[in-house]
Amino acid sequence: MAVSANRLELLQIADAVAREKSIDKGIVIAAMADAIQKAARSRYGQETNIRADINPQTGEMKLQRLMEVVEDVEEPARQIPLSLARARNPDAQVGDFIAEQLPPMDFGRIAAQSAKQVIVQKVREAERDRQYDEYKDRIGEIVNGTVKRVEYGNVIVDLGRGEGIIRRDELIPRETFKYGDRVRAYVYDVRREQRGPQIFLSRTHPQFMAKLFTMEVPEIYDGIIEIRSVARDPGSRAKIAVISRDSSIDPVGACVGMRGSRVQAVVAELQGEKIDIIPWNENAASFIVNALQPAEVSKVVLDEDAERIEVVVPDDQLSLAIGRRGQNVRLASQLTGWDIDILTEEEESQRRQKEFVERSTLFMDALNVDEMVGQVLASEGFTSVEELAYVESGEIASIDGFDDDTAEEIQARAREYLERIEAEQDAKRRELGVSDELREIPGLTTAMMVKLGEDGVKTIEDFAGYAVDDLVGWKERKDGENKFFPGVLSDFDVSRADAEQMVMAARLKAGWISSDDLETEAEAEEAEPVEG
Repeated sequence: MAVSANRLELLQIADAVAREKSIDKGIVIAAMADAIQKAARSRYGQETNIRADINPQTGEMKLQRLMEVVEDVEEPARQIPLSLARARNPDAQVGDFIAEQLPPMDFGRIAAQSAKQVIVQKVREAERDRQYDEYKDRIGEIVNGTVKRVEYGNVIVDLGRGEGIIRRDELIPRETFKYGDRVRAYVYDVRREQRGPQIFLSRTHPQFMAKLFTMEVPEIYDGIIEIRSVARDPGSRAKIAVISRDSSIDPVGACVGMRGSRVQAVVAELQGEKIDIIPWNENAASFIVNALQPAEVSKVVLDEDAERIEVVVPDDQLSLAIGRRGQNVRLASQLTGWDIDILTEEEESQRRQKEFVERSTLFMDALNVDEMVGQVLASEGFTSVEELAYVESGEIASIDGFDDDTAEEIQARAREYLERIEAEQDAKRRELGVSDELREIPGLTTAMMVKLGEDGVKTIEDFAGYAVDDLVGWKERKDGENKFFPGVLSDFDVSRADAEQMVMAARLKAGWISSDDLETEAEAEEAEPVEG
């Protein structure tokens, strides 16, 4: 290849490469110019500063050697003294560059091979950039492709303008592909890597099923029906929660379709995965009852702070509610975001009886009353000595067989018991070396301070170092289930909001933050947009 090659032919080659690789023609021309520069340096010396320009309209090439204008020449191949530079250009200044036109040259075999490598490398880099830019914006979409090869269980998919990979753990169990098979998958990640952009595909991702429903159900595509959450046990069973923005449209019926045509199309794509379509409900109890279908539920008890729910089912519904290997309750838990405990009616009755006996015994011991009085108080719904001590005395006096004098006596004994326990706890607190100043933190009781002392916390500064999770505990999702790790104050009725206020109060007293910081933070939280 020579610099004097047919200009039209050069532009045609650039056009052809740009079209074939789906990259900009300017990138190909720039790569050619880089290649010519590299080949020219091998002719004139690697230390020479050479610039090649190709006119993208005419294909005309210019080869120039650039010389930097300096006072004292240290590199003769790249620099020119100011006196010589001004002989060529009277306006030359130190730091300018003087361009010297070089004659057309013929490339030798080695130089031509080197130029070819430069062009191939630049074009490949441009192709990778194009592929990354194209697919990074397609995360969350479904793509169609053809199986190119299967390596160690991973499926490499030809996407036409790119190549994706479905890793073995992202394939539906017992699903096999061979060369040439058509495959549909969900793009869940696109990364730049050393060997080029990697497009990661999945057929097990929960959103793969959601996107399939979007393709099959026009109402979802149009936004009339919204998919709120999805839970999958790939290849076996799935649950999807839907809600309609139009009260005249049944979201479950629309997703099922005429004679089940819509849901069956999704099931067929997912290799026969059974799909439960659940109507979403903002009432957590109702939503969880729906999510446990097809099991029937007798009663639910919510603990909103711990995000746990207790579900009571008839004895004959227990196996159906739990599902094979716990599948039904696990999927319902993933769908709703709540930890679900399932009890039979008999188990719940036994537990209620046990709690009744424990409360009765507590009242008998704390108030020094007989078994009958303890049982009456427990059956009336009183759960703690604190409740008895500070409730309106009329509530106790209104119990059958009780009068005002009895109510006063019970409350006096309850307060006396609490004072004794408080004194014992305070003595233990002092023994542990917990500072009195911790009492200044709102909401922190003596019993809590004992727990803190047992955890090695003695001063305001020690307490200020806690994170909220350290106090109330935290959850981690393992093997599809939420596992709870208790905090120092998990045995007490302390919410996350209460714990956060305690920690902030301690940091304020310790001087770690100022009241202005708290106000700024509160203003920032108020300014945050609420997601609908």
